[in-house]
Amino acid sequence: MKFAEIIVDISSSEVDRIFDYAVPNDLEITAGMRVLVPFGKREIEGFVIALKDKTDCLLEKIKPIAKNLDAVPVITNESLALSRFMVKKYHLRMADTLRLFIPSQMRGGRIKELTRLFVKVSPEYQSRDSAEFIKKNSAAQKEVFDFLCLEGEQPLSKLNEDFSASAIRNLITRGILISFEKVVGRRPYQDLRGKSKDVDLTAEQQFAVDKIQNSAEKHFLLHGVTGSGKTEVYMACIEDALRQNKTAIMLVPEIALTPQMFKNFRLRFGDSVAILHSGLSAGERFDDWRRLLTGEASVALGARSAIFAPLENLGIVIIDEEHEQSYISETNPRYHAIEVAEFRAKHNNAKLVLGSATPSIESYHRTRTGEIVLLEMTERVNKKPLPEIGIVNMCEEFYVGNNGIFSRKLKAELIDCIEKGNQAMLFINRRGYSSYVICHSCGFVAKCTECDVSLVYHKEENVLKCHYCAARFASLDICPECKGTHIRRGFVGTQQVVEILESMFPNEKILRMDNDTTQSKDSHAKILEEFGAQKASILVGTQMIAKGHDFPSVTLVGIIDADMSLHFSDYRSIERTFQLITQVSGRAGRDNKTGKVILQTLTPRHYVYKYAVKNDYHSFFEKECNLRMTAKYPPFSKMIRILVSGENEDLVGESLKFIFEKVCELSKGEYNKNFAYLAAMRSPVKRIQNKYRMQILMRLCGKEDEISDKVFEIIEKHKHPKVLCFIEKNPSNLS
Repeated sequence: MKFAEIIVDISSSEVDRIFDYAVPNDLEITAGMRVLVPFGKREIEGFVIALKDKTDCLLEKIKPIAKNLDAVPVITNESLALSRFMVKKYHLRMADTLRLFIPSQMRGGRIKELTRLFVKVSPEYQSRDSAEFIKKNSAAQKEVFDFLCLEGEQPLSKLNEDFSASAIRNLITRGILISFEKVVGRRPYQDLRGKSKDVDLTAEQQFAVDKIQNSAEKHFLLHGVTGSGKTEVYMACIEDALRQNKTAIMLVPEIALTPQMFKNFRLRFGDSVAILHSGLSAGERFDDWRRLLTGEASVALGARSAIFAPLENLGIVIIDEEHEQSYISETNPRYHAIEVAEFRAKHNNAKLVLGSATPSIESYHRTRTGEIVLLEMTERVNKKPLPEIGIVNMCEEFYVGNNGIFSRKLKAELIDCIEKGNQAMLFINRRGYSSYVICHSCGFVAKCTECDVSLVYHKEENVLKCHYCAARFASLDICPECKGTHIRRGFVGTQQVVEILESMFPNEKILRMDNDTTQSKDSHAKILEEFGAQKASILVGTQMIAKGHDFPSVTLVGIIDADMSLHFSDYRSIERTFQLITQVSGRAGRDNKTGKVILQTLTPRHYVYKYAVKNDYHSFFEKECNLRMTAKYPPFSKMIRILVSGENEDLVGESLKFIFEKVCELSKGEYNKNFAYLAAMRSPVKRIQNKYRMQILMRLCGKEDEISDKVFEIIEKHKHPKVLCFIEKNPSNLS
């Protein structure tokens, strides 16, 4: 008798262990399949992670597997190994990690292969003269028959549109035509068009490609200025992997980047490219995932979750814009896509390439320590200089009576840009119409009832929205506290910028790209396609427009409020400001036209702007490293956050106190020298979705994995059913 080791598909620590089940003789079971198993009083899905001949359990207590849910394994052996790695490294539940390897809609049988009725000519009639079995006056039947003989099998729905439905039914009834079901693929971005172009690599590009392909080293950081042609390097390296019959994964940080990147990749590699990201329909995602699983596609392209693509024999993994925080999952299961990529690359002896115009301080520091090979591209492919960045001091604008959101300089440049028939992009990292609503009489600020954050006014819908939990509230005309009517709206957002631009340029089309305008399927692609076709003069957007896009006619970029990311209570705020400025600026002047950037700020003397204007990443890196080394911030330490949350504030506080006391004991023992910092506090955002939040922060110098394992043991010993505790390593968001 065979036995299967199964992880039941329940996200609970109480059942997060292996259960043994008997394999019935009539079922073909292998590791990586999903099965239906009896569990308690019900049958639930489970993942088979191994088969064995013996079990340590009592045979009379072993239950048989009820049903096989897959004809072939849907989780590869590599994925099972990766699951075990993630469980150990991130202290995750096995079921949560295994769910990452299949489309979520597969669970519970909510998505299946799509079948359609097709029609073809019966083999016995294919070589016969139609006059033998179709009457002379049956022209409609002959037309259908001749068409199918020429074109081969066709969908019945399409035939019914173009030919007589009764003629088709008659031929099927008589056996001349055969109808049959066929699996059809739901393919994303069918409307993307374009022509593949032959590209001669620059000397810098060719050097990078040769180094990646021919070096014995496996891990690279490609630091190339915006417009230096990193994408061409990526595609050349993927092409080399495919020539060796290997597969490839390419990650991009934003869904907004995927359509344009997918277009370039499909033109280069055809149907061997599959796309994976949450913006697809469930059917499209399932079908492209299945193409990767069966080997029909060999290149996976997508956002963070594409790192779990079911590819075997990986030759290369590429992570574009590696500095982006979107590669870190902030919800359960928590993981870092770059660390997962490192595991997959090592497992397959594959190349791993991280690319960015503004690498993270941590990644660039690893090139200094010899962990990663640094490749640099310092020139744009068109040999044009990087755009000139002009800084506007908005304090001076206020002094001369300009209280608007546009400086005189930006207005003048916008007018000149439009008059010359060029395009402009305006960046503001705040969606909605205004970021808060305040009463000038009593100081009341409208806040979410479930979260400790101010509500954002959205003018189009005339509502207040919470950007943390998506709750909606009626707009305010009267203060609920003092009943006053002096309601003022705070910082401007993308909606208000568009409204002002429409009054300035009534004859020009202006597009907006943010989370609100990209809710519907394919909305990212449609906005970018429309702007790329020059059907609009100005594109206003948030971080979605900041990176990766290549629009030849964009000659002006306006950064409306450069200070927005500068003053967050996060040690990376200055780094993120530098990255944003550099990335947004890089959208200008990417073709033969000279680009210009107008940067508006209230703090023009901050050192970040000095380096950003010169595009001097190296000097910025040295400055930041010196500051972080002094304060023992990453990369000179590892930051660990224990986030404690729950609906009962007292219980959250008690749990935090207990855990903090135990961690303090740990810090005074054998690990005393490894703690550079340890403190407990309320989280900056004290409440989200009606859950109070408190945190413990620590910075560790050495033995990080050992200490985090000890901390996890402390948390496990003081688990409360009404309190959630998470450990985050180098969290991307400290709010």
